[in-house]
Amino acid sequence: MSWPALFEAELVRLGVEPARARQLADETGAQAGEHAADPAQFFGPAHLYARHLVTELQAPAPAPRYAEGPVLLSLTGVTKRYRRRTVFHGVDLTVRGGEVAAIVGANGCGKSTLLRVCAGLARPDGGSVRRTRRVGYVPQDGGTADWLTPEEHFTLFGAVAGMVPRRARSTGDHLAARLAWRPARGQRAQQLSGGTRQKLNLVLGELHAPDLLLLDEPYQGFDQGTYLDFWRQVFTWRDAGRAVVVVTHLLHDLQNVDHVLDLGAHA
Repeated sequence: MSWPALFEAELVRLGVEPARARQLADETGAQAGEHAADPAQFFGPAHLYARHLVTELQAPAPAPRYAEGPVLLSLTGVTKRYRRRTVFHGVDLTVRGGEVAAIVGANGCGKSTLLRVCAGLARPDGGSVRRTRRVGYVPQDGGTADWLTPEEHFTLFGAVAGMVPRRARSTGDHLAARLAWRPARGQRAQQLSGGTRQKLNLVLGELHAPDLLLLDEPYQGFDQGTYLDFWRQVFTWRDAGRAVVVVTHLLHDLQNVDHVLDLGAHA
């Protein structure tokens, strides 16, 4: 029996609904495929990974690190439709300062759309959204201009936040260094690798020191070292009392978060 089939069978044995088990098996296989890896080597034995995933999805949220932290994002009964199709419905999520939340689910279930709703870039068709005023949003694609250098991005985004050019550039360089990146002077964004361009997106999302960071699969193109740097930065944000929401398709990321929103359950 193949690894995905063993994984699916173990999920069902552990009480996951068959349709949801098939969805998770397909999604997990796709994740390994994106990394050109054998699932057994990427995730380990199928039965152990299935038990780990079920434990993570069903475990109650740990006590907040900042029990008195303010609510920086609150979704209540949020629904989104495109024409006659319901993308998701009845989504509830509360994230306080000092907490990290992950949004997971199969491709096409609306994870990026929900994050845009959280950011105020898309309107829900039902329910309510309350968020802090200072929000940093990092899209999965786009967000940068091909013809601008990183330094010019820092200056432009800083100006929007009321930062003088020198401070914006120095802040951008400092934040880039945390991701083991030193922007080259005169190099345009279109000349950056995919992973480096995503580092630029992350720096721009944090440049104005937001209270709430919304990150849409922000580690695309990262190598393993940069991926670990990214999560260390997330922990730094959490320790500083910020709220972080991460859209992820890497299920092993769930061990790093305080809340998990499985959007597939709201289709």
